[in-house]
Amino acid sequence: MALAPGFLTDWPWKSFGRFKYLVLAPFAFQSLYSFAAKENSEMDVVNLLIIPLLLSRILHNQIWITISRHLTTKGKNRIVDKTIEFDQVDRESNWDDQILLQGFLFYIFNLTITKASYLPFWRFDGLIITMLLHTGPVEYLYYWLHRALHHHFLYSRYHSHHHSSIVTEPITSVIHPFAEHIAYFVLFAIPMLTTVFTGTASMASLFGYVTYIDFMNNMGHCNFELIPKELFAFLPPLKYLMYTPSFHSLHHTQFRTNYSLFMPFYDYVYGTMDEYSDALHESALKRKEESPDVVHLTHLTTPESIYHLRLGFASFASRPQESKWFMFFIWPITCWSMIMNSMFSRTFISERNVVGTLKLQSWIIPRYMMQYHIKWRKEAISDLIEEAILEADKLGVKVLTLGFLNQDKELNNHGNLYVKRHPELQVKVVDGSGLAAAVVINSIPKGTSEVFLHGKPSKMATALGSALSQRGIRLASSYGGSYENFHKMSRNSLEAESIKQKVWLVGEGLSDEEQQKASKGTIFIPYSQFPPKRLRNDCFYCYTPALMAPKSIQNIDSCENWLPRRAMSAWRIAGIVHALEGWKAHECGDAILNIDEVWKASLHHGFSPMKFPSK
Repeated sequence: MALAPGFLTDWPWKSFGRFKYLVLAPFAFQSLYSFAAKENSEMDVVNLLIIPLLLSRILHNQIWITISRHLTTKGKNRIVDKTIEFDQVDRESNWDDQILLQGFLFYIFNLTITKASYLPFWRFDGLIITMLLHTGPVEYLYYWLHRALHHHFLYSRYHSHHHSSIVTEPITSVIHPFAEHIAYFVLFAIPMLTTVFTGTASMASLFGYVTYIDFMNNMGHCNFELIPKELFAFLPPLKYLMYTPSFHSLHHTQFRTNYSLFMPFYDYVYGTMDEYSDALHESALKRKEESPDVVHLTHLTTPESIYHLRLGFASFASRPQESKWFMFFIWPITCWSMIMNSMFSRTFISERNVVGTLKLQSWIIPRYMMQYHIKWRKEAISDLIEEAILEADKLGVKVLTLGFLNQDKELNNHGNLYVKRHPELQVKVVDGSGLAAAVVINSIPKGTSEVFLHGKPSKMATALGSALSQRGIRLASSYGGSYENFHKMSRNSLEAESIKQKVWLVGEGLSDEEQQKASKGTIFIPYSQFPPKRLRNDCFYCYTPALMAPKSIQNIDSCENWLPRRAMSAWRIAGIVHALEGWKAHECGDAILNIDEVWKASLHHGFSPMKFPSK
């Protein structure tokens, strides 16, 4: 919100929530009815194309968001180094409101202005008039409107909302109060309505102008430089007719310079051009990709998880991953993404974080959880993991952690396969078992004398059994009721004495039927990387092993899978702590770090336990 919200700050449909698009429903049904009822010669194509135009604008913006986040994460040509947090993501989550507003107004004009209907596809004179009117009145009036919005009275009530984002993302460009958007639409309507009333309008000029505005808005706020210096050397006048991302970035960091819309001409004329514009442009172009110190190597989970990535839908990524009913309607896109990911053979960078001088990155193997369970796909997936480790070693990465099934025993023996193949590796491969086990143990309520362990035999289960025995906690399990028999017994049905325990440590494979056998008030503490299904309302469920990140870790603007905001999985944190402590050993294969030591180190660096589980 603005510092002191003024009149018409909120959008009229704010209370509608996800149903705000129903505002356009009557117009969309009218358009479809007109298409079905009228002959081709009587059909108004302009009216019919408004919805496709709005959808194309959403896609256009999303493409910019994905590209911008990917490139700024890599660091190449990045302009501003400051970080983005959850408050900015929340503030900018309504970026589609301006598309909804303009769609509504397009329909109104199309239905009420006779000359706005039945337009030809192309008219050259209308295109020239649009260009001239934008260069003259629109850019000039916007410049002075923008300067006025920086006056204290209007800035505190309206424009401060936009400037809350010092580090811009593409859709920062359209994050304004409702009243401000009305003012902008009036300006942008000058070329469109002029061509309509003079009979020179065409679909190309109207829709093309809207696309041009979107493109330039997104480019100016993308936070990476993409306009080559040679372009201005080859065409010097272009310097006054087209801004660059670094030009507008200075407006968000300096506030009182570079007011122009897309053409810096008026900043030169009125002396508000920032003197560092050219220098920042050149320095951003020279910037190289960053080399991280710590890499967390993970992979996709479900087909819908692609949208939950930071490179996907920003508002989705900022909340814990969960299945949403409306995702059914974009299954064609989901299927297409699965096909593309299956064809894509390299890891990609998803997220960067900073803690002190330590640079952190998350890399994604473009494979889904179900593919890891297909026997004939395992070798190819293992090759991808090996390539990522070798690439990290080449970049000088200190520690690489293996997330999810990238550390599967059957796949690579918890990463030990690659250490044996490449004994010269400088990067430390960490599976995080020590810290994950420490988180589980410290999640057990104090005073507990016996716990029930359920799950397949694994490195984690062995570590837990040993640690609990040392702490004097009796271990009942579905493998014979004692730790000594854990690796010897085949899986049996849950024994009556075992299921009475109020604390269950659960790995993978907990069925619905077995979960129903737990007594009321049972605490389920998963030691697997994947959470059990929350089936019982009378029981408590912990998150998968995780800790809350300290404030010293910056640029956290997305949730890690199903974990809450600013929570990190123990496997990911293990690599960060490993690097901060400067430990030189691998933690892979059967090796596991001292559970007490790694727990104390994590707390020392500011990581804190999660809150007590909820029902």
